[in-house]
Amino acid sequence: MTERRSIKQTAAEIQSGRTVVDVVEDSLALAEGLNPEHHSFITIVRDAALSQAAKADARRLEGKQQGLLDGVPFAAKDMFETAGILTTGGSPVLEDNVPGRSALVVTRLEEAGAVLIGKANQHEFAYGATGENGWSGTTRNPFDTTRLAGGSSGGSAAAVAAGIVPYALGTDTGGSVRVPAALCGVVGFKPSFGRMSLQGVIPYCWSLDHAGIFANNVEDVALVFDQTTSVGQAAVPKNLKVGIVKGWAERSEATVRHAFLTAKTALEQMGASFTEIELPDQSEARTVSLTIQLAETLAYHGPNLARAGASFGKDMLSGMALGQFLSAECYIQCKRMLEVYNRAFSETMSTVDVLLTPGCPITAPKVGALHVEVGGDNLPVGNALTLFTSFFNLVGTPAIALPVSEETATLPVSVQLVGGRNRDYELLATAQAFEEVLRATNKIAA
Repeated sequence: MTERRSIKQTAAEIQSGRTVVDVVEDSLALAEGLNPEHHSFITIVRDAALSQAAKADARRLEGKQQGLLDGVPFAAKDMFETAGILTTGGSPVLEDNVPGRSALVVTRLEEAGAVLIGKANQHEFAYGATGENGWSGTTRNPFDTTRLAGGSSGGSAAAVAAGIVPYALGTDTGGSVRVPAALCGVVGFKPSFGRMSLQGVIPYCWSLDHAGIFANNVEDVALVFDQTTSVGQAAVPKNLKVGIVKGWAERSEATVRHAFLTAKTALEQMGASFTEIELPDQSEARTVSLTIQLAETLAYHGPNLARAGASFGKDMLSGMALGQFLSAECYIQCKRMLEVYNRAFSETMSTVDVLLTPGCPITAPKVGALHVEVGGDNLPVGNALTLFTSFFNLVGTPAIALPVSEETATLPVSVQLVGGRNRDYELLATAQAFEEVLRATNKIAA
């Protein structure tokens, strides 16, 4: 893999005299060179990217550079609409779809001078945690191309992990940012529900969809979050109180447990105290999530199903078939459960500042794996990957996956920090301080 660059490093190169055209050309060359093997991109927009790069160079020469993001390349999951650029949602159903305008968050990045180099690969219409896609190709993990990058935003994670771009956009309905971030060894942030606009993003599940950000460090995530939302600030809470979810670390494979303990030590060095907590009853949480997802994706894709049903992949067809058998009562009862979970989780978070959990209970599975062992149970691979992430979509709380260096691991391992709803900047401040402690002890994966 190519050496990764942060947003600040890339911006410093531009400030020191390197042209944006040169920076973007390198990014495009990597994307094009690696794509036959990695399948990180559905569409690479060479001409448009170089045109925007030339404009950024002109601004710099005129002394009108717009900030750190000006001229820095990025990628966007193919769920984000892009004006004049193919937007497929990872599906042949939309293989000719060229929107007239861009998603709001893409527009805000481009207004800051950021240069879109391509649309990242994904699980079809975000329905899946593995990133496997028979039409656009399965995104491969840059650390080991026999393994999955995760999904559904796997292309975005792989593009950052491979050093193609410093940051990328994704969406997260049950872990679709945090899972691929964990498997690919990058930072993946899911803000609170509604904090990043989904205007102009193809919906999968209105009630649970979140936009999200991949980057190489927390500082970069915060920079992009500021640009796409509004600038905010917060400090690490004094006398940091950390909740540990009972049984989750113990259920993870050995390297993940070791990384979790490393993270716990880093938080202790920050002065944190720990409390074991139990989440609201999880026995029906996955059913609640899946019921809402299938009902809402069927509602959205009904016209597409009537128009081009044969073009959908097997995953989507089977999901929508199940959705047709869900009653309105079942859907409403599951929506009511969201309120139950929110009240219970708010009470849990009233006693702690953040939760520390493993990112995924396992490292990246082999491409084509159907089931994996988790804590003695044989689980479908998608269920295993989202085991520690999906509940936090039900309660709309901010969560961030961070890589942790583990000497015994040959694949990336990650932990997750979770904050209280709408305490996004407090979570980011805590995550950045935590990352700095890991870096000082050489325990952060690079």
